[in-house]
Amino acid sequence: MSLLNVKDLSIRYQQTAVVDALSFSIDRGESVGLVGESGSGKSQTALALLGLLPRQASVSGSIRFDGTELVAASEEALDRVRARRIGIVFQDPMQALNPYLRIGRQLREILVRHKLARGAEIDERVIEMLVRVGLSDARRQFHAYPHQLSGGMRQRVMLASALIAEPDLLIGDEPTTALDVTVQAQILELLEEIRDNTALLLITHDLGVVAGHCERMLVLEKGRLVDVGATTSLFASPGHAHTRLLLDAAPRIDRASALPQATGASILGIEAVSVSYKAFGNEQLRAVHDVSLSLRSGETVAVVGESGSGKSSFVRAVLGLVPMLSGRAVYAGAPLEGPVERRVKAQRRDLQLIFQDPVSALNPQMRVQSIVAESLLVHEPGLSSQARLEKVVEALGQVGLGDEYLGRYPHELSGGQAQRVAIARALVLGPKVLICDEAVAALDGSVRKQVLALLRKAQEDTGLAIIFISHDLAVVRAISHRVAVLYMGRLVELSDNAPLFSRPRHPYTRALIDAVPVPNPVVAPKKAPLRGEVPSLLDPPSGCVFHPRCSYVKEICKSMLPATRDLQGARVACHCADEIDLSL
Repeated sequence: MSLLNVKDLSIRYQQTAVVDALSFSIDRGESVGLVGESGSGKSQTALALLGLLPRQASVSGSIRFDGTELVAASEEALDRVRARRIGIVFQDPMQALNPYLRIGRQLREILVRHKLARGAEIDERVIEMLVRVGLSDARRQFHAYPHQLSGGMRQRVMLASALIAEPDLLIGDEPTTALDVTVQAQILELLEEIRDNTALLLITHDLGVVAGHCERMLVLEKGRLVDVGATTSLFASPGHAHTRLLLDAAPRIDRASALPQATGASILGIEAVSVSYKAFGNEQLRAVHDVSLSLRSGETVAVVGESGSGKSSFVRAVLGLVPMLSGRAVYAGAPLEGPVERRVKAQRRDLQLIFQDPVSALNPQMRVQSIVAESLLVHEPGLSSQARLEKVVEALGQVGLGDEYLGRYPHELSGGQAQRVAIARALVLGPKVLICDEAVAALDGSVRKQVLALLRKAQEDTGLAIIFISHDLAVVRAISHRVAVLYMGRLVELSDNAPLFSRPRHPYTRALIDAVPVPNPVVAPKKAPLRGEVPSLLDPPSGCVFHPRCSYVKEICKSMLPATRDLQGARVACHCADEIDLSL
Protein backbone atom coordinates (compact mmCIF):
# COMPACT_ATOMS: atom_id res chain seq x y z
CA MET A 1 0.00 0.00 0.00
CA SER A 2 1.26 3.48 -0.90
CA LEU A 3 2.13 5.87 1.91
CA LEU A 4 0.02 8.66 0.35
CA ASN A 5 -2.99 8.21 -1.91
CA VAL A 6 -4.71 11.28 -3.35
CA LYS A 7 -7.87 10.61 -5.36
CA ASP A 8 -10.04 13.13 -7.24
CA LEU A 9 -8.82 16.04 -5.10
CA SER A 10 -10.57 19.27 -6.06
CA ILE A 11 -10.09 22.69 -4.46
CA ARG A 12 -12.46 25.54 -5.24
CA TYR A 13 -12.79 29.16 -4.23
CA GLN A 14 -16.41 30.06 -4.94
CA GLN A 15 -16.86 28.98 -8.57
CA THR A 16 -13.15 28.85 -9.45
CA ALA A 17 -11.38 25.48 -9.39
CA VAL A 18 -7.66 25.82 -8.58
CA VAL A 19 -7.16 22.05 -8.38
CA ASP A 20 -9.42 19.78 -10.43
CA ALA A 21 -9.80 16.01 -9.86
CA LEU A 22 -6.13 15.43 -9.01
CA SER A 23 -5.06 11.85 -8.31
CA PHE A 24 -1.60 10.51 -7.49
CA SER A 25 0.24 8.34 -4.97
CA ILE A 26 3.63 8.29 -3.25
CA ASP A 27 5.34 5.18 -1.89
CA ARG A 28 7.52 5.03 1.21
CA GLY A 29 10.98 6.42 0.51
CA GLU A 30 10.03 7.60 -2.98
CA SER A 31 10.90 11.06 -4.34
CA VAL A 32 8.27 12.70 -6.54
CA GLY A 33 8.45 16.09 -8.25
CA LEU A 34 5.29 18.18 -8.66
CA VAL A 35 5.93 20.75 -11.40
CA GLY A 36 3.93 23.45 -13.14
CA GLU A 37 3.79 27.18 -13.64
CA SER A 38 2.45 29.75 -11.17
CA GLY A 39 -1.25 29.24 -10.61
CA SER A 40 -1.18 25.56 -11.59
CA GLY A 41 -2.23 24.45 -8.10
CA LYS A 42 1.07 23.09 -6.75
CA SER A 43 1.12 24.95 -3.43
CA GLN A 44 -2.63 24.56 -2.97
CA THR A 45 -2.14 20.81 -3.21
CA ALA A 46 0.61 20.88 -0.57
CA LEU A 47 -1.53 22.94 1.82
CA ALA A 48 -4.47 20.57 1.29
CA LEU A 49 -2.35 17.57 2.31
CA LEU A 50 -1.80 19.19 5.72
CA GLY A 51 -5.24 20.74 6.11
CA LEU A 52 -3.80 24.26 5.95
CA LEU A 53 -6.11 25.77 3.32
CA PRO A 54 -8.10 28.89 4.29
CA ARG A 55 -11.71 28.46 5.40
CA GLN A 56 -13.15 29.83 2.16
CA ALA A 57 -11.60 26.93 0.24
CA SER A 58 -13.97 24.10 -0.68
CA VAL A 59 -12.21 20.72 -0.74
CA SER A 60 -13.55 17.44 -2.12
CA GLY A 61 -12.05 14.08 -2.96
CA SER A 62 -9.82 11.90 -0.81
CA ILE A 63 -6.37 12.23 0.79
CA ARG A 64 -5.40 9.00 2.54
CA PHE A 65 -2.11 9.04 4.43
CA ASP A 66 -0.98 5.64 5.70
CA GLY A 67 -4.63 4.56 5.65
CA THR A 68 -5.99 7.65 7.47
CA GLU A 69 -8.37 9.99 5.65
CA LEU A 70 -7.25 13.62 5.96
CA VAL A 71 -9.99 15.44 4.02
CA ALA A 72 -12.46 16.84 6.57
CA ALA A 73 -10.38 15.39 9.44
CA SER A 74 -10.56 17.17 12.78
CA GLU A 75 -7.84 19.58 13.88
CA GLU A 76 -6.86 17.10 16.57
CA ALA A 77 -6.37 14.35 13.98
CA LEU A 78 -4.43 16.67 11.67
CA ASP A 79 -2.18 17.82 14.52
CA ARG A 80 -1.13 14.21 15.06
CA VAL A 81 0.06 14.14 11.44
CA ARG A 82 1.54 17.62 10.98
CA ALA A 83 5.28 17.75 11.68
CA ARG A 84 5.19 14.26 13.27
CA ARG A 85 4.24 12.23 10.17
CA ILE A 86 4.38 14.88 7.42
CA GLY A 87 6.96 17.66 7.47
CA ILE A 88 6.98 20.68 5.18
CA VAL A 89 9.62 23.19 4.05
CA PHE A 90 8.07 26.40 2.77
CA GLN A 91 9.54 28.69 0.09
CA ASP A 92 9.98 31.70 2.38
CA PRO A 93 11.40 30.76 5.79
CA MET A 94 11.13 34.35 6.99
CA GLN A 95 7.34 34.06 6.80
CA ALA A 96 7.21 30.48 8.06
CA LEU A 97 9.40 31.00 11.14
CA ASN A 98 8.06 32.92 14.15
CA PRO A 99 10.08 36.18 14.33
CA TYR A 100 9.44 36.48 18.09
CA LEU A 101 10.84 33.07 19.08
CA ARG A 102 14.42 31.90 19.11
CA ILE A 103 15.33 29.11 16.69
CA GLY A 104 15.89 26.55 19.42
CA ARG A 105 12.52 27.15 21.02
CA GLN A 106 10.68 26.71 17.70
CA LEU A 107 12.26 23.30 17.17
CA ARG A 108 11.79 22.33 20.82
CA GLU A 109 8.03 22.84 20.49
CA ILE A 110 7.80 20.11 17.84
CA LEU A 111 9.48 17.56 20.13
CA VAL A 112 7.47 18.64 23.16
CA ARG A 113 4.09 18.72 21.38
CA HIS A 114 4.54 15.22 19.99
CA LYS A 115 6.23 13.89 23.15
CA LEU A 116 9.31 12.75 21.26
CA ALA A 117 11.85 13.75 23.92
CA ARG A 118 12.00 14.76 27.57
CA GLY A 119 14.11 17.00 29.79
CA ALA A 120 17.66 17.79 28.72
CA GLU A 121 17.35 15.37 25.79
CA ILE A 122 15.11 17.93 24.02
CA ASP A 123 17.77 20.61 23.61
CA GLU A 124 20.42 18.06 22.68
CA ARG A 125 18.24 16.65 19.89
CA VAL A 126 17.57 20.15 18.57
CA ILE A 127 21.28 21.00 18.55
CA GLU A 128 22.08 17.64 16.93
CA MET A 129 19.60 18.38 14.14
CA LEU A 130 21.00 21.88 13.61
CA VAL A 131 24.43 20.30 13.21
CA ARG A 132 23.04 17.73 10.72
CA VAL A 133 21.61 20.47 8.49
CA GLY A 134 25.01 22.14 8.36
CA LEU A 135 24.60 25.15 10.66
CA SER A 136 27.98 26.25 11.92
CA ASP A 137 28.22 26.93 15.67
CA ALA A 138 24.86 25.21 16.25
CA ARG A 139 24.78 25.94 19.99
CA ARG A 140 24.99 29.67 19.31
CA GLN A 141 22.40 29.52 16.51
CA PHE A 142 20.10 27.67 18.93
CA HIS A 143 19.64 31.03 20.72
CA ALA A 144 19.37 33.19 17.57
CA TYR A 145 16.23 34.81 16.17
CA PRO A 146 15.28 34.24 12.50
CA HIS A 147 16.27 37.77 11.44
CA GLN A 148 19.81 37.16 12.71
CA LEU A 149 20.39 34.39 10.15
CA SER A 150 21.08 34.58 6.42
CA GLY A 151 18.53 33.26 3.91
CA GLY A 152 20.45 30.02 3.46
CA MET A 153 20.76 29.50 7.22
CA ARG A 154 17.02 30.13 7.71
CA GLN A 155 16.20 27.54 5.06
CA ARG A 156 18.46 25.06 6.86
CA VAL A 157 16.47 25.75 10.03
CA MET A 158 13.24 25.09 8.10
CA LEU A 159 14.68 21.78 6.94
CA ALA A 160 15.66 20.93 10.51
CA SER A 161 12.13 21.70 11.75
CA ALA A 162 10.63 19.52 9.01
CA LEU A 163 12.87 16.52 9.75
CA ILE A 164 13.41 16.67 13.50
CA ALA A 165 10.38 14.47 14.17
CA GLU A 166 11.59 11.93 11.58
CA PRO A 167 8.43 12.16 9.43
CA ASP A 168 7.38 9.59 6.84
CA LEU A 169 6.77 12.25 4.18
CA LEU A 170 8.57 15.53 3.54
CA ILE A 171 6.97 18.22 1.38
CA GLY A 172 9.30 20.81 -0.11
CA ASP A 173 7.27 23.73 -1.50
CA GLU A 174 9.76 25.59 -3.72
CA PRO A 175 12.33 25.17 -0.90
CA THR A 176 15.27 26.60 -2.86
CA THR A 177 13.64 29.13 -5.22
CA ALA A 178 14.66 32.21 -3.24
CA LEU A 179 18.23 31.02 -2.61
CA ASP A 180 21.48 31.68 -4.43
CA VAL A 181 22.40 28.85 -6.77
CA THR A 182 25.37 27.87 -4.59
CA VAL A 183 23.20 27.69 -1.45
CA GLN A 184 20.51 25.84 -3.45
CA ALA A 185 23.08 23.17 -4.33
CA GLN A 186 24.01 22.81 -0.65
CA ILE A 187 20.37 22.50 0.47
CA LEU A 188 19.46 19.93 -2.22
CA GLU A 189 22.55 17.86 -1.43
CA LEU A 190 21.74 18.08 2.26
CA LEU A 191 18.16 17.01 1.59
CA GLU A 192 19.38 13.85 -0.13
CA GLU A 193 21.85 13.08 2.66
CA ILE A 194 19.60 13.38 5.70
CA ARG A 195 16.10 12.40 4.62
CA ASP A 196 17.02 8.68 4.89
CA ASN A 197 13.87 6.69 4.07
CA THR A 198 11.54 9.69 4.23
CA ALA A 199 9.37 10.04 1.11
CA LEU A 200 9.72 13.37 -0.70
CA LEU A 201 7.19 15.49 -2.56
CA LEU A 202 9.25 18.26 -4.16
CA ILE A 203 7.21 21.14 -5.54
CA THR A 204 9.11 23.33 -7.98
CA HIS A 205 9.10 25.08 -11.34
CA ASP A 206 12.81 24.28 -11.82
CA LEU A 207 13.10 21.20 -14.02
CA GLY A 208 16.83 21.01 -13.31
CA VAL A 209 16.02 20.37 -9.64
CA VAL A 210 13.47 17.68 -10.55
CA ALA A 211 15.87 16.00 -13.00
CA GLY A 212 18.54 15.59 -10.34
CA HIS A 213 16.44 14.67 -7.31
CA CYS A 214 13.13 13.02 -8.25
CA GLU A 215 12.37 9.48 -9.44
CA ARG A 216 8.92 10.38 -10.74
CA MET A 217 7.28 13.65 -11.75
CA LEU A 218 3.75 15.00 -11.95
CA VAL A 219 2.93 17.89 -14.29
CA LEU A 220 0.08 20.27 -13.46
CA GLU A 221 -1.56 22.75 -15.81
CA LYS A 222 -4.30 25.03 -14.51
CA GLY A 223 -5.09 22.66 -11.67
CA ARG A 224 -5.25 19.48 -13.73
CA LEU A 225 -2.75 16.63 -13.86
CA VAL A 226 -1.68 16.44 -17.52
CA ASP A 227 1.38 14.18 -17.33
CA VAL A 228 2.85 11.64 -14.92
CA GLY A 229 5.67 9.11 -15.14
CA ALA A 230 9.28 8.30 -14.43
CA THR A 231 11.40 11.44 -14.64
CA THR A 232 13.78 9.95 -17.20
CA SER A 233 10.85 8.86 -19.39
CA LEU A 234 9.04 12.20 -19.36
CA PHE A 235 12.22 14.14 -20.11
CA ALA A 236 12.98 11.82 -23.03
CA SER A 237 9.41 11.57 -24.34
CA PRO A 238 6.86 14.00 -22.83
CA GLY A 239 3.34 12.69 -22.88
CA HIS A 240 1.65 16.10 -23.07
CA ALA A 241 2.27 19.33 -24.97
CA HIS A 242 2.49 21.31 -21.72
CA THR A 243 5.34 19.12 -20.48
CA ARG A 244 7.15 19.78 -23.76
CA LEU A 245 6.52 23.52 -23.31
CA LEU A 246 8.08 23.45 -19.83
CA LEU A 247 11.08 21.45 -21.03
CA ASP A 248 11.65 23.73 -24.02
CA ALA A 249 11.49 26.81 -21.77
CA ALA A 250 14.05 25.52 -19.26
CA PRO A 251 17.36 27.42 -19.62
CA ARG A 252 20.32 25.13 -20.26
CA ILE A 253 23.73 25.98 -18.92
CA ASP A 254 25.11 23.00 -20.85
CA ARG A 255 24.18 24.55 -24.21
CA ALA A 256 25.97 27.42 -25.91
CA SER A 257 23.99 30.47 -27.03
CA ALA A 258 23.93 31.74 -30.61
CA LEU A 259 23.96 35.51 -30.21
CA PRO A 260 24.97 37.89 -33.00
CA GLN A 261 28.22 39.68 -32.24
CA ALA A 262 27.84 43.12 -30.68
CA THR A 263 29.83 45.54 -32.83
CA GLY A 264 28.33 48.87 -31.76
CA ALA A 265 30.30 51.80 -30.41
CA SER A 266 30.98 52.14 -26.69
CA ILE A 267 28.04 53.91 -25.06
CA LEU A 268 28.67 53.56 -21.32
CA GLY A 269 31.99 53.57 -19.48
CA ILE A 270 32.23 52.80 -15.75
CA GLU A 271 35.58 53.40 -14.09
CA ALA A 272 36.70 52.23 -10.63
CA VAL A 273 33.29 52.64 -8.98
CA SER A 274 33.11 52.08 -5.22
CA VAL A 275 30.02 52.16 -3.02
CA SER A 276 29.90 52.38 0.76
CA TYR A 277 27.03 52.43 3.26
CA LYS A 278 26.98 53.58 6.85
CA ALA A 279 26.70 50.60 9.18
CA PHE A 280 26.90 50.83 12.99
CA GLY A 281 28.23 53.97 14.61
CA ASN A 282 31.10 55.19 12.45
CA GLU A 283 31.57 51.86 10.67
CA GLN A 284 31.39 51.84 6.88
CA LEU A 285 30.24 48.82 4.90
CA ARG A 286 32.09 48.76 1.57
CA ALA A 287 29.65 47.11 -0.85
CA VAL A 288 31.59 47.70 -4.10
CA HIS A 289 35.36 48.00 -4.60
CA ASP A 290 36.77 49.76 -7.69
CA VAL A 291 34.68 47.97 -10.32
CA SER A 292 35.18 49.01 -13.95
CA LEU A 293 33.02 48.00 -16.91
CA SER A 294 32.18 49.17 -20.43
CA LEU A 295 29.09 48.62 -22.57
CA ARG A 296 28.60 48.86 -26.35
CA SER A 297 25.38 49.57 -28.24
CA GLY A 298 23.61 46.28 -28.99
CA GLU A 299 25.57 44.44 -26.29
CA THR A 300 24.39 42.60 -23.18
CA VAL A 301 26.80 42.43 -20.26
CA ALA A 302 25.68 40.17 -17.43
CA VAL A 303 26.71 40.90 -13.84
CA VAL A 304 26.58 37.76 -11.68
CA GLY A 305 27.38 36.71 -8.15
CA GLU A 306 25.76 35.56 -4.92
CA SER A 307 23.54 37.77 -2.77
CA GLY A 308 25.65 40.50 -1.20
CA SER A 309 28.19 40.51 -4.03
CA GLY A 310 27.40 44.15 -4.84
CA LYS A 311 25.53 43.67 -8.14
CA SER A 312 22.58 45.93 -7.36
CA SER A 313 24.64 48.51 -5.48
CA PHE A 314 26.98 48.80 -8.46
CA VAL A 315 24.29 49.56 -11.04
CA ARG A 316 22.30 51.78 -8.69
CA ALA A 317 25.38 53.90 -8.15
CA VAL A 318 25.77 54.24 -11.92
CA LEU A 319 22.11 55.33 -12.18
CA GLY A 320 22.48 57.84 -9.34
CA LEU A 321 20.11 55.99 -7.02
CA VAL A 322 22.84 55.59 -4.38
CA PRO A 323 25.95 57.77 -4.06
CA MET A 324 29.35 56.68 -5.38
CA LEU A 325 32.15 56.70 -2.85
CA SER A 326 34.62 57.05 -5.72
CA GLY A 327 34.93 56.42 -9.44
CA ARG A 328 32.89 57.76 -12.34
CA ALA A 329 30.49 56.77 -15.10
CA VAL A 330 30.37 58.30 -18.59
CA TYR A 331 27.38 57.97 -20.90
CA ALA A 332 27.72 58.95 -24.59
CA GLY A 333 30.77 61.06 -23.75
CA ALA A 334 29.14 63.01 -20.91
CA PRO A 335 29.69 62.25 -17.20
CA LEU A 336 26.83 60.86 -15.11
CA GLU A 337 27.11 63.03 -12.02
CA GLY A 338 25.20 63.35 -8.78
CA PRO A 339 21.86 61.79 -7.78
CA VAL A 340 19.39 60.88 -10.50
CA GLU A 341 17.08 63.81 -9.81
CA ARG A 342 19.89 66.28 -10.65
CA ARG A 343 20.81 64.68 -13.96
CA VAL A 344 19.65 66.11 -17.27
CA LYS A 345 16.42 64.74 -18.70
CA ALA A 346 18.11 63.11 -21.68
CA GLN A 347 20.28 60.97 -19.39
CA ARG A 348 17.33 59.94 -17.23
CA ARG A 349 15.36 59.06 -20.33
CA ASP A 350 18.12 57.05 -22.00
CA LEU A 351 19.04 54.92 -18.96
CA GLN A 352 16.14 52.86 -17.63
CA LEU A 353 15.91 50.25 -14.86
CA ILE A 354 13.68 47.19 -14.47
CA PHE A 355 13.43 46.07 -10.84
CA GLN A 356 13.27 42.47 -9.65
CA ASP A 357 9.92 42.77 -7.87
CA PRO A 358 7.31 44.39 -10.12
CA VAL A 359 4.66 44.31 -7.40
CA SER A 360 6.77 46.69 -5.29
CA ALA A 361 7.90 48.73 -8.30
CA LEU A 362 4.40 49.43 -9.69
CA ASN A 363 2.17 52.00 -7.98
CA PRO A 364 -0.77 50.00 -6.55
CA GLN A 365 -3.13 53.00 -6.91
CA MET A 366 -2.48 53.52 -10.63
CA ARG A 367 -3.91 51.61 -13.57
CA VAL A 368 -1.60 50.06 -16.16
CA GLN A 369 -2.28 52.86 -18.67
CA SER A 370 -1.19 55.51 -16.18
CA ILE A 371 1.85 53.52 -15.02
CA VAL A 372 3.24 53.18 -18.54
CA ALA A 373 2.25 56.72 -19.57
CA GLU A 374 3.72 58.46 -16.51
CA SER A 375 7.24 58.77 -17.94
CA LEU A 376 5.80 60.15 -21.21
CA LEU A 377 4.16 62.97 -19.26
CA VAL A 378 7.61 63.90 -17.91
CA HIS A 379 9.74 63.44 -21.02
CA GLU A 380 7.26 64.13 -23.83
CA PRO A 381 4.79 66.62 -22.33
CA GLY A 382 3.77 67.89 -25.79
CA LEU A 383 2.10 64.62 -26.77
CA SER A 384 -1.67 64.70 -27.15
CA SER A 385 -3.72 62.27 -25.05
CA GLN A 386 -4.42 60.15 -28.11
CA ALA A 387 -0.75 60.03 -29.17
CA ARG A 388 0.27 59.12 -25.63
CA LEU A 389 -2.32 56.33 -25.52
CA GLU A 390 -1.07 54.97 -28.84
CA LYS A 391 2.50 54.85 -27.49
CA VAL A 392 1.31 53.04 -24.36
CA VAL A 393 -0.65 50.49 -26.41
CA GLU A 394 2.38 49.97 -28.68
CA ALA A 395 4.68 49.41 -25.68
CA LEU A 396 2.26 46.91 -24.12
CA GLY A 397 1.99 45.16 -27.47
CA GLN A 398 5.77 44.80 -27.53
CA VAL A 399 5.59 42.77 -24.32
CA GLY A 400 2.60 40.71 -25.45
CA LEU A 401 -0.16 42.52 -23.56
CA GLY A 402 -3.33 43.75 -25.29
CA ASP A 403 -5.26 46.94 -24.62
CA GLU A 404 -7.61 45.00 -22.33
CA TYR A 405 -4.93 45.46 -19.64
CA LEU A 406 -5.02 49.26 -19.76
CA GLY A 407 -7.61 49.59 -17.01
CA ARG A 408 -6.20 46.99 -14.65
CA TYR A 409 -4.47 47.67 -11.34
CA PRO A 410 -1.22 45.86 -10.41
CA HIS A 411 -3.01 43.52 -7.98
CA GLU A 412 -5.15 42.29 -10.88
CA LEU A 413 -2.07 41.05 -12.76
CA SER A 414 -0.12 37.82 -12.43
CA GLY A 415 3.59 38.07 -11.58
CA GLY A 416 4.53 37.59 -15.23
CA GLN A 417 2.03 40.20 -16.41
CA ALA A 418 3.24 42.71 -13.82
CA GLN A 419 6.84 42.23 -14.94
CA ARG A 420 5.81 42.79 -18.56
CA VAL A 421 4.17 46.05 -17.54
CA ALA A 422 7.41 47.08 -15.81
CA ILE A 423 9.34 46.29 -19.00
CA ALA A 424 6.82 48.23 -21.12
CA ARG A 425 7.21 51.22 -18.81
CA ALA A 426 10.99 51.09 -19.33
CA LEU A 427 10.80 50.61 -23.11
CA VAL A 428 8.12 53.19 -23.88
CA LEU A 429 10.72 55.98 -23.86
CA GLY A 430 13.02 54.19 -26.29
CA PRO A 431 16.02 54.01 -23.92
CA LYS A 432 19.56 53.45 -25.12
CA VAL A 433 20.65 51.51 -22.00
CA LEU A 434 18.42 49.11 -20.06
CA ILE A 435 19.45 47.72 -16.69
CA CYS A 436 17.61 44.54 -15.67
CA ASP A 437 18.03 43.84 -11.95
CA GLU A 438 17.00 40.16 -11.59
CA ALA A 439 14.15 41.08 -13.95
CA VAL A 440 13.22 37.47 -14.81
CA ALA A 441 14.09 35.76 -11.52
CA ALA A 442 10.48 35.49 -10.34
CA LEU A 443 8.97 34.42 -13.67
CA ASP A 444 7.80 31.00 -14.81
CA GLY A 445 9.90 29.28 -17.45
CA SER A 446 7.63 29.98 -20.43
CA VAL A 447 7.09 33.62 -19.42
CA ARG A 448 10.82 34.05 -18.78
CA LYS A 449 11.57 32.68 -22.24
CA GLN A 450 9.12 35.17 -23.78
CA VAL A 451 10.59 38.12 -21.84
CA LEU A 452 14.16 37.20 -22.85
CA ALA A 453 13.07 36.90 -26.48
CA LEU A 454 11.44 40.32 -26.17
CA LEU A 455 14.65 41.88 -24.83
CA ARG A 456 16.69 40.28 -27.62
CA LYS A 457 14.27 41.57 -30.26
CA ALA A 458 14.35 45.10 -28.80
CA GLN A 459 18.14 44.91 -28.88
CA GLU A 460 18.22 43.76 -32.52
CA ASP A 461 15.69 46.41 -33.60
CA THR A 462 17.09 49.43 -31.77
CA GLY A 463 20.68 48.66 -30.73
CA LEU A 464 19.60 48.63 -27.07
CA ALA A 465 22.48 48.05 -24.65
CA ILE A 466 21.64 45.90 -21.62
CA ILE A 467 23.23 45.31 -18.22
CA PHE A 468 21.64 42.07 -17.02
CA ILE A 469 21.98 41.31 -13.30
CA SER A 470 21.28 37.71 -12.35
CA HIS A 471 22.31 34.83 -10.12
CA ASP A 472 21.07 32.30 -12.71
CA LEU A 473 23.99 31.47 -14.99
CA ALA A 474 21.83 29.31 -17.27
CA VAL A 475 19.83 32.42 -18.21
CA VAL A 476 23.03 34.47 -18.41
CA ARG A 477 24.53 32.03 -20.91
CA ALA A 478 21.47 32.39 -23.14
CA ILE A 479 21.35 36.21 -23.25
CA SER A 480 24.77 37.76 -22.59
CA HIS A 481 27.70 38.69 -24.81
CA ARG A 482 30.06 39.22 -21.86
CA VAL A 483 29.91 38.28 -18.19
CA ALA A 484 31.25 40.15 -15.15
CA VAL A 485 31.57 38.06 -11.97
CA LEU A 486 31.46 39.86 -8.60
CA TYR A 487 32.35 38.43 -5.19
CA MET A 488 32.06 40.51 -2.02
CA GLY A 489 31.95 43.69 -4.09
CA ARG A 490 35.06 42.91 -6.15
CA LEU A 491 35.32 42.04 -9.84
CA VAL A 492 36.96 38.61 -9.97
CA GLU A 493 36.43 37.80 -13.65
CA LEU A 494 35.28 39.55 -16.83
CA SER A 495 35.12 37.50 -20.01
CA ASP A 496 33.24 36.88 -23.25
CA ASN A 497 30.35 34.42 -22.98
CA ALA A 498 31.81 31.43 -24.85
CA PRO A 499 35.24 31.23 -23.14
CA LEU A 500 33.78 31.87 -19.70
CA PHE A 501 31.42 28.90 -19.95
CA SER A 502 34.00 26.60 -21.54
CA ARG A 503 37.07 27.57 -19.51
CA PRO A 504 36.42 29.95 -16.61
CA ARG A 505 39.56 31.50 -15.13
CA HIS A 506 38.48 32.07 -11.52
CA PRO A 507 37.55 29.23 -9.11
CA TYR A 508 34.49 31.19 -7.99
CA THR A 509 33.19 31.39 -11.55
CA ARG A 510 33.62 27.64 -11.96
CA ALA A 511 31.78 27.07 -8.66
CA LEU A 512 28.83 29.19 -9.83
CA ILE A 513 28.63 27.20 -13.07
CA ASP A 514 28.87 23.83 -11.30
CA ALA A 515 26.08 24.78 -8.88
CA VAL A 516 23.48 25.25 -11.64
CA PRO A 517 21.19 22.18 -11.93
CA VAL A 518 20.99 20.72 -15.45
CA PRO A 519 17.49 19.74 -16.67
CA ASN A 520 18.63 16.30 -17.75
CA PRO A 521 17.96 13.29 -15.47
CA VAL A 522 20.74 11.31 -17.17
CA VAL A 523 23.32 13.82 -15.87
CA ALA A 524 24.03 13.17 -12.20
CA PRO A 525 23.93 16.35 -10.08
CA LYS A 526 27.36 17.56 -9.02
CA LYS A 527 28.26 17.85 -5.37
CA ALA A 528 27.76 21.34 -4.00
CA PRO A 529 30.91 23.18 -5.15
CA LEU A 530 30.99 25.71 -2.30
CA ARG A 531 30.56 25.29 1.43
CA GLY A 532 29.50 27.79 4.03
CA GLU A 533 28.28 31.33 3.69
CA VAL A 534 29.77 34.46 2.14
CA PRO A 535 31.80 36.24 4.88
CA SER A 536 30.52 39.47 6.38
CA LEU A 537 31.35 42.63 4.44
CA LEU A 538 31.99 44.29 7.80
CA ASP A 539 34.81 41.83 8.51
CA PRO A 540 36.17 40.64 5.15
CA PRO A 541 38.96 38.03 4.99
CA SER A 542 42.52 39.20 4.51
CA GLY A 543 44.19 38.75 1.13
CA CYS A 544 41.93 37.30 -1.54
CA VAL A 545 38.41 37.57 -0.12
CA PHE A 546 37.47 34.23 -1.74
CA HIS A 547 40.29 32.22 -0.15
CA PRO A 548 38.28 30.77 2.82
CA ARG A 549 36.00 28.96 0.32
CA CYS A 550 38.54 28.21 -2.42
CA SER A 551 39.81 24.70 -3.22
CA TYR A 552 43.01 26.06 -4.78
CA VAL A 553 44.10 28.37 -1.96
CA LYS A 554 47.83 29.00 -1.41
CA GLU A 555 49.63 30.92 1.30
CA ILE A 556 49.86 34.06 -0.85
CA CYS A 557 46.07 34.04 -1.23
CA LYS A 558 45.66 34.47 2.54
CA SER A 559 47.80 37.59 2.78
CA MET A 560 47.83 39.44 -0.55
CA LEU A 561 44.90 40.80 -2.53
CA PRO A 562 45.28 39.66 -6.15
CA ALA A 563 45.50 42.34 -8.81
CA THR A 564 43.16 42.20 -11.79
CA ARG A 565 45.11 41.16 -14.88
CA ASP A 566 44.58 40.19 -18.50
CA LEU A 567 44.74 36.48 -19.27
CA GLN A 568 44.01 35.31 -22.83
CA GLY A 569 41.19 37.78 -23.40
CA ALA A 570 39.73 37.66 -19.90
CA ARG A 571 40.20 39.96 -16.91
CA VAL A 572 40.77 37.92 -13.76
CA ALA A 573 41.77 38.57 -10.14
CA CYS A 574 43.37 35.32 -8.96
CA HIS A 575 46.92 34.45 -7.94
CA CYS A 576 46.54 30.95 -9.42
CA ALA A 577 44.67 31.73 -12.64
CA ASP A 578 47.53 30.79 -14.98
CA GLU A 579 48.39 27.64 -12.99
CA ILE A 580 45.03 25.87 -12.81
CA ASP A 581 42.83 24.45 -15.56
CA LEU A 582 39.14 24.99 -14.82
CA SER A 583 37.88 23.79 -18.20
CA LEU A 584 34.44 22.20 -18.28
